[in-house]
Amino acid sequence: MALIQPIGRPEPDEPDEPRGRGRKIARYTVPVAVAGVAVATITLVPALADAGDPSLPKITTQQLLTKIAASNTRTVDGTVKVSTDLGLPDALSGGAAGSLLSGAGGAGKGGSSSAAPQSRLAQLLVGTHQLHVSVDGPDRQKVSIIEPTAEYSVIHNGTQLWAYDSASDQAYHSALPAAAPDQQPSQLPEGVPTTPQAAAEQVLKAARGIASITVDGTARVAGRSAYELVVTPEHADTTTVGSIRIAVDSSTGVPLKFTLVPKGGGKAVFDIGFTKVGFGAPAASTFSFSPPKGVKVTEGKTSGARPGDIGNGSRNAVPGAAEPTVLGTGWDSVAVIDTGALASAGKAADSGAGFGSDGKGKAGSGPGGGDPQSLLNSYGTKVTGSFGSGTVFHTRLVNVLLTDKGKLYVGAVTQSALTAAADAAK
Repeated sequence: MALIQPIGRPEPDEPDEPRGRGRKIARYTVPVAVAGVAVATITLVPALADAGDPSLPKITTQQLLTKIAASNTRTVDGTVKVSTDLGLPDALSGGAAGSLLSGAGGAGKGGSSSAAPQSRLAQLLVGTHQLHVSVDGPDRQKVSIIEPTAEYSVIHNGTQLWAYDSASDQAYHSALPAAAPDQQPSQLPEGVPTTPQAAAEQVLKAARGIASITVDGTARVAGRSAYELVVTPEHADTTTVGSIRIAVDSSTGVPLKFTLVPKGGGKAVFDIGFTKVGFGAPAASTFSFSPPKGVKVTEGKTSGARPGDIGNGSRNAVPGAAEPTVLGTGWDSVAVIDTGALASAGKAADSGAGFGSDGKGKAGSGPGGGDPQSLLNSYGTKVTGSFGSGTVFHTRLVNVLLTDKGKLYVGAVTQSALTAAADAAK
């Protein structure tokens, strides 16, 4: 079984070549990034594409991976459907789930605004949503969540980041440092993948020596012909990830659809795909925004952050916040977060959300006023070990252990794997 290193994408021969891949991955975002934290090489299982509809030339896995890596796609404009089914209890299907799943990420100054990306993007972790995504290279991106009677948009244009919530008539603004000349497109926001490219990039960079990658037939996505790439965990008895299917555009090498199925089978946990897509440059006006008269504007504090750091729970998003510690490797990885440290950082940043120093969430914090500790106590499972005691909250993919000492263990692993990690780290 051969090993290959991830292939870096070359700079485009022409500046107007389409390109829309994200520049990096979030460190421990729920639910996708935990699929293979902190890994860098891929196990290659050569395979030929099966005959299918549409009929496409045969291609090996290595050839398809090379096509993805070498894609010069710089511009994308299309409609994306995002569906998430973590199997959360009905009581957690609203804003409370967003508070539980995104609270550890923290929020910078201005996080209490209804337009702040940190709070609004958590809604993508529950239910089905329609997005419109426009990308024009590394300096201009726009992502809009389309709702029946409202629209929420995040716009990155050079050193300016704007977010606007039409329902509350509020806006959020941050001034960002200029990107480095060789920086990859940030595809804001990064905390929750908003395009199939971003989700695929996370997994393909996270499959070092621990996954088989095969070409498995063809498909038609958003009216375009695509090869289907299947990623399957290997030698990981404790992971909850079953398989990941990525539909790759046969012409451009751009991932068009990403589907993650849990080991238990059934409906996909995470499904994100274009329903309509084009690779021409969006109009320049797409990335222009001026708050309408009377709109409340909240200024965000982003000193030292790069564009892609907004809303991804990084150290720059919350000044002084501690980085998560990662235990184990590959599919069995578990991220450990000190909720007390995050709470202190949140207070220093004048945040309106976070955890208390005792590991308990602030009452009414986050969207929907959910209290993460109370939710865990109500719907979780009490566990004990040499680490002490705590509560495990289960989903169909990601499991979370919050100890009574305020340590949060998160991973796409079984309950026994979480408690074993906590025991080893006590």
